[in-house]
Amino acid sequence: MLSRRNFLGFTGFTVTTTLLGTGLLKGAQLADKKRPNFLIVMADDCTYNDLPVYGGQNAITPNLDKLASQGLVFNRAYLGSAMCQPCRAELYSGLYPMSNGCTWNHSASRPDITTMPHHLGDLGYRVGLTGKVHVLPDNTFPFEKIPGFDPNCVRDPTRPHDVTGIRRFMDRSTDQSFCLVVALVEPHVPWVMGDPAKYPPEKIKLPPNIADTPTTRQAYARYLAEITYMDTQVGEILAVLESTGKANDTLVLFTSEQGAQFPGCKWTNWDTGLHTALIARWPGRIPPGKQTDAMVQYADVLPTLVDAAGGKPTTHHYDGTSFLPVLLNSESVHRKYVYGTHNNIPEGPAYPVRTVSDGRFRYIRNLTPDEIYIEKHLMGWSGDGKLNNPYWATWIRDAWNDSHTYNLVKRYMHRPAEELYDTAKDPYEMINLVDDPSFSKIKASLRSELDRWMALQGDPGAPQDTQEAIQAARLGKHLYGPHIKH
Repeated sequence: MLSRRNFLGFTGFTVTTTLLGTGLLKGAQLADKKRPNFLIVMADDCTYNDLPVYGGQNAITPNLDKLASQGLVFNRAYLGSAMCQPCRAELYSGLYPMSNGCTWNHSASRPDITTMPHHLGDLGYRVGLTGKVHVLPDNTFPFEKIPGFDPNCVRDPTRPHDVTGIRRFMDRSTDQSFCLVVALVEPHVPWVMGDPAKYPPEKIKLPPNIADTPTTRQAYARYLAEITYMDTQVGEILAVLESTGKANDTLVLFTSEQGAQFPGCKWTNWDTGLHTALIARWPGRIPPGKQTDAMVQYADVLPTLVDAAGGKPTTHHYDGTSFLPVLLNSESVHRKYVYGTHNNIPEGPAYPVRTVSDGRFRYIRNLTPDEIYIEKHLMGWSGDGKLNNPYWATWIRDAWNDSHTYNLVKRYMHRPAEELYDTAKDPYEMINLVDDPSFSKIKASLRSELDRWMALQGDPGAPQDTQEAIQAARLGKHLYGPHIKH
């Protein structure tokens, strides 16, 4: 029996042979020339509202500021999991973590799904990736590997980057459109790039979800330095695109991935974990200097690219839908809800979390609230010590005589069964409204929507977050999900 992928390949060969025989392929190639190029630039572990574009008060990012002035800024863009591997799998597949199978970090997607290289390749695109890959299995994500940017999950040791590879990839063909993902390593820990001297620790304005200790300020300075270093890379990448003469024919997307490796950002379902920066530039198609409150999620990106390329997003199964009308300024609304999931293994003991947001209110369900939350890198017991954060111990030390720090530690480690936040008024989600009777209808509505989504995803909740489940996923033998019959 032919697999779905082999069937597509066989039918593609048959169609191509037929077109060659009838002379119609030349017309298809001419149509390909009119298709836009796609350039996706990803930061790594960058909290969206640490960027000046989103109100950040510290970081210096002239290239991102310029990009925002030339395109469209999404105020409400989200990802389905605030961990590197699951969110990238979502971006490249158009499927939520449970659907594509990568619901844990350092795991794997289902081997039978098709992804960005398949879908855009079917439309005649060259699909490449340079830098951090961090998705598995390889044949499910068959990107052409482009040299020049650090492919490691973290920048250790430091390596200079080289734009020669991406220039050659962009320039290689005049007849074929390209899609290129440049997946940067910054500002992922250990925060070794850039110049921290530009950010004197005593002058940093810490957000309210970060405890104020001297060690934390020093770490934050290094983090900000890496944001600025990342911004210079964005400038270099865009300059290469400009030098090829293809900038006017290219849809550029910049995204910041999930929140930074500070308590309350990465590895959480709070807004500072799941909310991501998304900036789009497409000369002549996207009006410059605009913002939108339309809600989008990483699962929506691939169907949007397929749509922009002239394909039919309905050809493949996606959890997301195309937001091309938002890009083209013909629609101001896209989603009604965005969703999030966290399964803590292998970063620490099991602590499954689920969330839903309507863009203003966020509802969170902690499925094992009687347990304490532990993340090994933050707590300082990752083994080799390279990714440990020394500031956490200072939070614990200061908690005994500083009420704000105490509440931050408690918020992180001891979580109630349910949380509800008015994120629009409380962007760092510090005030839990779940027991406030004036918000009971909103809580009930979001609770019901989360139940509906989990059932649709085949999400069993807490039973999924087990060592058995993650080991099965790594072998491509996923135990749970929408494609599995129980």
